Amino acid sequence: MEPSAIPALEAAVDAPRVAEHAARRDLTGRWLLSAPAMIIIFFAAIGPLFVMLAYSFMAKGDYGDVKLGEFSLDGWFSVFLQRDIFDDTVTLADAHLSIFWRSLKLSLVTTLVTLILGFPTAYFIATRPLRSRDVWLFLITIPFWTNLLIRTFAMQQVIRNEGILNSLLIATGIIDQPLQIMFTDTAILLGMVYVYLPLMVLPLYASMEKLDFRLVEAGYDLYAGRLGVLRRIIIPLVRPGIVAGSILVFIPSLGAYVIPRVLGGGKTMMLGNLIELQFGGGRNWPLGAAISITLMILVMVALLFYVRNASRLGAQHG
Repeated sequence: MEPSAIPALEAAVDAPRVAEHAARRDLTGRWLLSAPAMIIIFFAAIGPLFVMLAYSFMAKGDYGDVKLGEFSLDGWFSVFLQRDIFDDTVTLADAHLSIFWRSLKLSLVTTLVTLILGFPTAYFIATRPLRSRDVWLFLITIPFWTNLLIRTFAMQQVIRNEGILNSLLIATGIIDQPLQIMFTDTAILLGMVYVYLPLMVLPLYASMEKLDFRLVEAGYDLYAGRLGVLRRIIIPLVRPGIVAGSILVFIPSLGAYVIPRVLGGGKTMMLGNLIELQFGGGRNWPLGAAISITLMILVMVALLFYVRNASRLGAQHG
């Protein structure tokens, strides 16, 4: 072997080791750069969740708070069960189960109604000329510029006994007495649909904007009706937007606090109100923490459903 070829051979032998060392240094640098953000995320987001988890396994304090270091499962026991104060018999916590069912039911119905209203809205915007789409999207996002509490009070002025809706129905002779909508599940549903509708429209529009409408024209050319084109072409192609919009509406609806508080009153509660009650007037922090973790579990299940569907749809479409 010629002497001039020896350095080239050594460099070829050392190349994998040098590449591995460079990759390790790059990975270490990435971790160091992301460390401040990871620390902030832990203490600002994950840390409080661990505090709530720890509180849920502690004993209730006499005047609120918890008894640190005193382990107890009473908080988790009281989420779905209750013990009679006279004979210690255990029964289902009907009030809590009713609130859980109301929260789940209203969240699902809100998601369905926003989908029914948001789908044609997004389709209408996606089929407009490019110049006018921004105007329609601007109109959709205007509610986000207003505080949630103000929007909720605005809905209250529409549906209360002397509000716009009842006044209009009475003036037209459709009804004689005002409809009692306030402080009912219907009021909460209307408020959540009004507030969360843009969260459904925007993901749907993002999917429909990428839709190749030549496929729709091809479906019509093959003598498919409007319902057939919608069911076999449009919906399968925009399904990721449907799933994303449903998750974006369902999750905040499940933990809503302001809307049930204002439109539902004290007698029509949802999970967010129940949690606030336990940390406030109820002075039962372990129970409030346990309900909070239960709510987080429900949200995680919804997110896992979204991730699995997104991955499956991504695999189907390559």
